[in-house]
Amino acid sequence: MHERHRPATDTSIDAHYKTIPQAPEDDEGVIPSAAIEEPLDIEDADEASLAGIQHAHPPPVPSRIRWIHFLLGCAVLLPWNVMITATPYFISRLEGSPLRSTFSSWLSTSFTFANFFVLAYATTTAKKASSAKRVWWSTLCLAFLTFLLTLSTYVHLPTGVFFAFVLLNGIAQATAGSFLQTSVVAIASLFGPGVMQAVMSGQAAVAIVVSSVQVVSAATSLHASGELGIANDGLAEEKSAWAFFGLSTIFLVVCAGANVLLTRTPEYQAIVAPLDQSWTRRLSGEFNEPLVSQEVPATLADTKSQILRIARKNALYEFAVAYVFVVTLSVFPPLTISVQPTNPTIHPLLFSSVHFLVFNIGDFTGRYLCSIPRLLIWSAKRLAMLSAARTLFIPLFLACNITRDPSLPSTPPLINSDLLFMLTMLLFGLGNGYVSSLCMMAAGSLEHNPRLKGWKEDVDIAATVASFFLVGGLVTGSMMSFAVRAAVCGCNPFRT
Repeated sequence: MHERHRPATDTSIDAHYKTIPQAPEDDEGVIPSAAIEEPLDIEDADEASLAGIQHAHPPPVPSRIRWIHFLLGCAVLLPWNVMITATPYFISRLEGSPLRSTFSSWLSTSFTFANFFVLAYATTTAKKASSAKRVWWSTLCLAFLTFLLTLSTYVHLPTGVFFAFVLLNGIAQATAGSFLQTSVVAIASLFGPGVMQAVMSGQAAVAIVVSSVQVVSAATSLHASGELGIANDGLAEEKSAWAFFGLSTIFLVVCAGANVLLTRTPEYQAIVAPLDQSWTRRLSGEFNEPLVSQEVPATLADTKSQILRIARKNALYEFAVAYVFVVTLSVFPPLTISVQPTNPTIHPLLFSSVHFLVFNIGDFTGRYLCSIPRLLIWSAKRLAMLSAARTLFIPLFLACNITRDPSLPSTPPLINSDLLFMLTMLLFGLGNGYVSSLCMMAAGSLEHNPRLKGWKEDVDIAATVASFFLVGGLVTGSMMSFAVRAAVCGCNPFRT
């Protein structure tokens, strides 16, 4: 493979990167597919031998770009956190319904299934539309859907109607969130691993905020009712849900404004806007227009081929990030929310709210650790091993004080301590954030992922494909939660 002669004057985006090896073209300027197929045994190569590969180094990114992506990262995961954190409220509205016992599994499964399939479409069509425009309209859609949840706290619907409303709202949020996720990840990847880490941290930070609001509002409501130690009629859950639904709606509107500010920054105009414009011209048939990068695939068919090629190269990263969430969603929250406090003076609503907060604090801490250079791990094999090791948390949760079917034999829990349960939740969340962030940062990094061979045109695709596998892990884990809960709690997962 020989180096291609580049023009004397590079485009704005090329100026940010070192010269990298390029594939030869045919007479029409198209890269033959055979030229881009590379050996798949790079994982077996010694890491030291890969040090000689010339990597591209992204330019330093201003702090305002990181902060905007931090906010957008909050918006990406806000729908999911709003839905699962509001689980006590949803369950309180299903009192007396046979749907109550399996609501958490139905919610997580319907949400993640919709997220998975729409994300597949959003990933394959990412080059068809402006990422900034997708971020704008999807954020506003999420704000409207969250506002509808706010209104639901004022209206008492029949349990069957309410069940359907919540699931449909969650599916709609998953749909809008899929377009938001692919667009934010694609943009962040072009700015480098540092900005990707900001996105991942934002996803965890919003969970802490939502959980904190829920804990404070739940404690306030229970204190006002004088019922900190006993269950009530769902009024506390309703007030708590109203607070964080309303705040979430306002925050999403703010994120839409932050996206507008991002598109007006010179960094965005230099790095991201040229790629969107060149693809718009290419798809509209203006093939004579000069492209920012001559190596961009010529057709959407080439884009699909590019996606499959990158997916094969990054298989270990994709497995690692997917399995992280397979383990997480198989027990959290469908199983962990069934763990009851061993201290009878603690209200179950407050206990469940705190358990969400503890997990989210651990998740955020794990993602923050990825901003410390000494703690970064780029090896795909090591990340896959760390991901697989999270399986050990499943038997730990099974040993806690889980509410079981009264007809089943009752045995004292091995972990009969609220403090130990919360410590396990903290470590569980920390591993979730740390490993998943490292996988997302490494998958699309030209500097640290030698599988990309310095092809900057593969960066956004590599990041969005890894994001797709992340959601695939969410889907698989949510499906497994039915079996886990049925086996442990003795309930029929498909009972209606």
